[in-house]
Amino acid sequence: MTTRGAMRILVSGASVAGPVLAYWLTRHGFSVTVVERAPTPRKTGGHAVDLFRPAMNISEKMGVLPRVEERATGTNRMTVHQEGARRPVRVDLSKIFSATSERHVEVMRDDLSEIYHDAARDDVEYIFGDSITAISPDGEVQFENAAPRRFDLVVGADGLHSNVRRLVFGDESRFSAFIGAHFGVLTLPNVAALDGELLIHVGVGRTAGMYGARHLGDARALFLFRSERELDHHHHHDVPRQKELLRGAFDGMHPDVDRWLDELDRTPAFYFDSITQLRMDTWSRGRVTLVGDAGYCPGPAVGGSTSLAVVGAYVLAGELARAGGDHERAFPAYERAMAQHVRGSRAVALSAAKTLIPTSRLGVRGLAQGARLISALPARPSRALLRLTTKSARLHNSMTVDDYLPLPTASRGRDGFAGDLGGGLGVE
Repeated sequence: MTTRGAMRILVSGASVAGPVLAYWLTRHGFSVTVVERAPTPRKTGGHAVDLFRPAMNISEKMGVLPRVEERATGTNRMTVHQEGARRPVRVDLSKIFSATSERHVEVMRDDLSEIYHDAARDDVEYIFGDSITAISPDGEVQFENAAPRRFDLVVGADGLHSNVRRLVFGDESRFSAFIGAHFGVLTLPNVAALDGELLIHVGVGRTAGMYGARHLGDARALFLFRSERELDHHHHHDVPRQKELLRGAFDGMHPDVDRWLDELDRTPAFYFDSITQLRMDTWSRGRVTLVGDAGYCPGPAVGGSTSLAVVGAYVLAGELARAGGDHERAFPAYERAMAQHVRGSRAVALSAAKTLIPTSRLGVRGLAQGARLISALPARPSRALLRLTTKSARLHNSMTVDDYLPLPTASRGRDGFAGDLGGGLGVE
C-alpha cells in the first residue's frame, strides 16, 4: 500500500483553494505539486473578497492571519446614491460587518492568494505557465509544456471555468445555472482619494461601486447588472464586447459612473463574467476531485465563494489524511462534510443577488434604507435584526468544520512522511 509520504497529489490552480489545499496536504504528509496556467503568482488587480469566521479560523491555524489582517481593505463606510434621489445615504459598514459575523475581514483576492502561496511555497512544487491537457484513469497526466507524469490523485482547484472539470466531467454548460446577472471589475486611479469608503450607485437592475484600500495605490470599480440572457460562450474572451455590454448597461446612470466607465480603455486590469452557480451531483470521479469554485461555485461576487473555497480545501486535505490517502473513502466523506455548506451558500447567493441588484424601485429604496437602519441602531439590536433578516448571517455563523490536526512531529517538505492522524479522529 502507498504510504502518505509517497503519495503524489497534483493540484491544478494557484489562486485560493489550491494553495490552501497544498498547505494542508503537506502538513498531513502528502507530496504536492501545484500547476498554474499563469506565468507567476497572480497580480492582475482582482477585487475585494470576504473571509468569514470559519475561513478566518483556518487562516489562523495556518499562521497567516496577521498578514491577512494587515492587508485588510479597511473599508468601514459606505455612501449609497439611489438613482433619481437627491440625497445619498451614509452607512457605518463596520457595524454591519460586526453584526453579520463574529469574525470577518475584507481583503483583496490577489493579496490573499499571495499570502496562501507563501505559506507553503518551500514545501510544495509549483509549476507556473503550464496546464493539464489530459488525465488518464490510472493517474497519468499530460501537460501543455512539461513531460507527462503519474500522480496518485488529481484535484481541480482551477475556478468556475475549470479545465480539470471539463476534461473529467464534460462541458461546463451541463452543470452551470445562470442566475440572471453579470459583473465586471476594473482597476482605475483613486482620484476621489477613497480610503475606507465604498461609494455605491444603485438603480433598478444595476449597481456600481468604487472603493480604495489603505495599501492600494489605485482603486477598484465593481459593476453588477441584470440581463435576460447569459453572455454567449464565444464572448467569454471577447474583452471589447464585454466592455461594450458594460457601457450599455450603465449608460446615463450618474456622472460618477460615467467617469469610471471612461477608464475602461485605459485600465491595466479588467475582469468580466456571468454570475453563474455550479450545480453538480458529485465533485469526484475516480482519482480526481474538485474543490472551491471548480466544484461548487455559489455565484461569483454574491455567494461567499472565497470562504467556501478555504473551508473546502481544509476539509478535503483533512479527509484524505483521515482515510490514510484512500480516496475511495476520503472523497465521499469530503462531499458529505461540505454538502450542507454548499447548499446554504447557493441559497445565500440567490438572496444576495436580489438585494444587491434590485429588480424594482422599492428594492432600491429598501437596500439603502435597510443599510442605514442597521448602521444607525446600537450594536446589539442591529446584530439581532441582521440575523433575523439575512440568510448570509445565519449561514456564516452556523458553518462548523471538524478539526483535522496533523501530527506535531510531521516533517515538512516534499519528501513527506509515513504517519497517521492522532487526536481520536477515528482513523483506521
